[in-house]
Amino acid sequence: MSTEHKSLTGAQALLKGLEQQGVEYIFGIPGGVVIPIFDALVNSKIKFILTRHEQGATHMADGYARATGKTGVVIATSGPGATNTLTGIMTAHMDSIPLVILTGQAKRAVIGKDAFQEADIFGMSMPVVKHSYLVREINDIPRIIKEAFYIASTGRPGPVLVDLPSDVSSGVFTGTFDVPMDLKGYHKTSLPSKKDFINFAKAFKNSRKPLLLAGHGVIISKADKELKELALKLGAPVVNTLLGKGAFPETHVLSLGMLGMHGTAYANKALVSCDLVCSIGSRWDDRINGNNDEFCIGAKKLHIDIDPAEIGKIVKPDLSLIGDAREILQELLKYIEPAETKEWLKEVASYKKDFPLIYDIKKGLTVPLLVDEVFKLTKGKAIVVTDVGQHQMWTSQFYKCAAPDQWLSSGGAGTMGYGFPAAIGAQFGRPHSLVFCFSGDGGFQMTMSDLATAAIHKLPVKVIVNENKYLGMVRQWQELFFDNRKSGVDLRGNPDFVKIANAYGIKGISIKKPSEVKAKLQEAIKHKGPVVIHAHIIKEDNVFPMIPAGKSAHHMMLNPPKNK
Repeated sequence: MSTEHKSLTGAQALLKGLEQQGVEYIFGIPGGVVIPIFDALVNSKIKFILTRHEQGATHMADGYARATGKTGVVIATSGPGATNTLTGIMTAHMDSIPLVILTGQAKRAVIGKDAFQEADIFGMSMPVVKHSYLVREINDIPRIIKEAFYIASTGRPGPVLVDLPSDVSSGVFTGTFDVPMDLKGYHKTSLPSKKDFINFAKAFKNSRKPLLLAGHGVIISKADKELKELALKLGAPVVNTLLGKGAFPETHVLSLGMLGMHGTAYANKALVSCDLVCSIGSRWDDRINGNNDEFCIGAKKLHIDIDPAEIGKIVKPDLSLIGDAREILQELLKYIEPAETKEWLKEVASYKKDFPLIYDIKKGLTVPLLVDEVFKLTKGKAIVVTDVGQHQMWTSQFYKCAAPDQWLSSGGAGTMGYGFPAAIGAQFGRPHSLVFCFSGDGGFQMTMSDLATAAIHKLPVKVIVNENKYLGMVRQWQELFFDNRKSGVDLRGNPDFVKIANAYGIKGISIKKPSEVKAKLQEAIKHKGPVVIHAHIIKEDNVFPMIPAGKSAHHMMLNPPKNK
């Protein structure tokens, strides 16, 4: 065994391993068993970002990862510190985001004996991680870190947990950093056969109404250029999932925007009418496919995905290709010929004309109005982050993304409290970009303590807190499906968010009427530091179109039911 690094502690070896992975930020909060790691951070090139809650730290790392394409890193102490990361880990897991979560643990000798702040985070996190490690040998640290980053960022990305007992961090490291990585059973998927690609191409050629469905996998694999080439070559319209925004330019004539529960009416109309739908990097989740028996009846279903477990899990495809979306599309394009879609494109153009996304400025201050004005002022080039709820759906409808890595939102988990800390992480990762966060008054209050983080680091993130004094999406469902029996949704007692911002030393702006929107948004954009915009939106407003839960696109509601 090498004695090359005899003077290093386990914590110092950990930090050196992280530096070798190119880590620039670690988000988190210290605690007793991770003090050795924080001591090693003093002399590290890596910048530590102290947050105000471990959930916020995990969302920051998530936002950083989505905005940069790099792996985000979180650190938390044992027990409650570690368990506070679980919501953020689940969020990353559901959306395939590469994270490495470092948690402290009790000394090896007392694990399992209910030591102070001991928690089985390895076991608790198992359903929501791609892989987990409990480090038992100090000299394994370099190998484990190398493996953790490789697993987190390759294939279908996801979070990897590394649990570090305190005596591992404080012990003496006598190993080497030149360690081989041999992950048995974890290997890159080879490309499908030539015959598979030819069959895919034939299906497209025989189609008269092809529809491309772009999911998050297109963005993860950086296949946006290949997707655009495929759409143009075929002459096929493109719809996207919530997390697929930006995979294909939503300003392009072939784009129909987001489909599904609160997607555009014309995207859902096209889904009902197509004779072939090809999902690329989408898992056909229940927000785009509420009823499998009524989903694209009679249409041929094609599926491209890197994860074999997704093939046939919900929709049984007629044809499938397993592999990285970019590599698959690059090969598939060799066999693709233009399809006869002239009449189909006329049809979908008529859907756009007949069922446009609209809002009524006479109603008062609304989220669509705010989003549309931000879209115009930023020329569609901002990094847009949302929390979860009605505002999330309106933002997805009215902010058209032209590029990947521009849209950050919690999809699979639907995590309230995600938006603001994720926006902070995105701003750290892309300091010269304009970052706008759209949040609701409910979600913002779950993680608003990290206004301190934004203030300390002078991050120019702009957050719009849309206040209607309701948990709006729940209220909407209660109105539409529970005879308007409101229960548990009244947010009376909200603070003045401008005063909250001011208390942290942050600029606050209040918007109360439509005539103020443009000027006050311009004021926020010009301000060099963080800004909280308190938008007093109308109290009861509903997101349409809407497909009720458990229903298909055939049951899309364009307006409220007449008897409501």
